[in-house]
Amino acid sequence: MTIKHWILLAVAVLLGGWAISLQRGLVERQERVQEAWGFVQSQYERRADLIPNLVATVRGAADFEQETLQAVVDARARATSMQLSADALNDPQAMENFQAAQGQLTGALSRLLVTVERYPELQANQNFRDLQVQLEGTENRIATERNRYNTAVREYNTSIRLFPGSLLAGMMGFDAVPYFEATAGAERAPSVEF
Repeated sequence: MTIKHWILLAVAVLLGGWAISLQRGLVERQERVQEAWGFVQSQYERRADLIPNLVATVRGAADFEQETLQAVVDARARATSMQLSADALNDPQAMENFQAAQGQLTGALSRLLVTVERYPELQANQNFRDLQVQLEGTENRIATERNRYNTAVREYNTSIRLFPGSLLAGMMGFDAVPYFEATAGAERAPSVEF
């Protein structure tokens, strides 16, 4: 082999090593996004598991507004029927639908908890207070996990958009993943009229 062949071989090996390293980094970031999404789903599942106990406890208040309870039950049914696997994270419409269902459940729960203010016997119920504390803690965990998910998405999306990742990401099948965004109107507190 001539020196020219050795140089070409060395360049090919370096480029191959660089491509492999880049691909490994993108896969690691993609896995972090999927892991973070799993944590988000876990917290949503925890919330969904708490709701039947909360509804049963509130239903015990004889004159509690059944419409408010039914809204929570219906929103929970929609939210739990809407599954978004880590493989579908690249679909912005699927993410939007998932977020909308979860947002409806959050709104229904907020209205329920605000309405409970009118029922002192319910507020005095230890089971209700315990469930309310667990639900509030779960809502905080959901917010934390969504923030962690968005951080993982930012790192991943940045790596596929910046040079040199942008050169190979598309060819290797790495597509951008949408962020978890607040639903429209989430900045307003729910209005409950007494």
